[in-house]
Amino acid sequence: MGKVKIKKSDVWIDMTPMSDVMTLLLTFFMLTSTFVKNEPVKVNTPGSVSETKVPENGVLTILVSPEKRPDGKPTGEGQVFLSYDNTNELAQIVDQMTTLTPAQKKTFVAESTFGTPLDKLAAYLSKPAAERSKELPKMGIPLDSIQGQEMTEFQQWVNAARQVNPKVRLAIKSDADSPYGTVKKVMSELQDMDESHYYMITQLDAKKAAQAANGGAK
Repeated sequence: MGKVKIKKSDVWIDMTPMSDVMTLLLTFFMLTSTFVKNEPVKVNTPGSVSETKVPENGVLTILVSPEKRPDGKPTGEGQVFLSYDNTNELAQIVDQMTTLTPAQKKTFVAESTFGTPLDKLAAYLSKPAAERSKELPKMGIPLDSIQGQEMTEFQQWVNAARQVNPKVRLAIKSDADSPYGTVKKVMSELQDMDESHYYMITQLDAKKAAQAANGGAK
């Protein structure tokens, strides 16, 4: 008995729907992702079991650097930097603090983190990006009082942010090796301003922020 021959035919799969789905997913992640901000110093936040979540918007982040940079060189007492996520309000904040040229103001708003003394801010913003990235980690917002002024520069920045947005929330992000004295001084200056409510960013918050920036990847 002869064998039955099975007729061979080409298999064709329409991949158009899959391409459409991939395009939609890519567009969704691009529009909803929050990118990790470029910080002047590397901060390894301490761990915590707290379930209180740091808000994603309207937060003025106070960054306290560690005592040593990644290369092992000391940074001093630990510098203080600030970061704000609303660029429109950030432009209003800097207007309250000092007068900048349109080009300097554009550069200030574009940078995610700032921490330059006011008397050096204009000159700093006029430098090329490569020089700014090298100089910023060596600076920091002064926590010491200036003769003739009631508030320190750090307090002035916080006050300006509060004036622009009365509902602004504060968050302190410090390294596990940040000098205790600097962190305590930041808290004391906030307390002097009656700013007794603020968030402490921990490893859990930092991990969630990084995952959000990567589109939810684990």
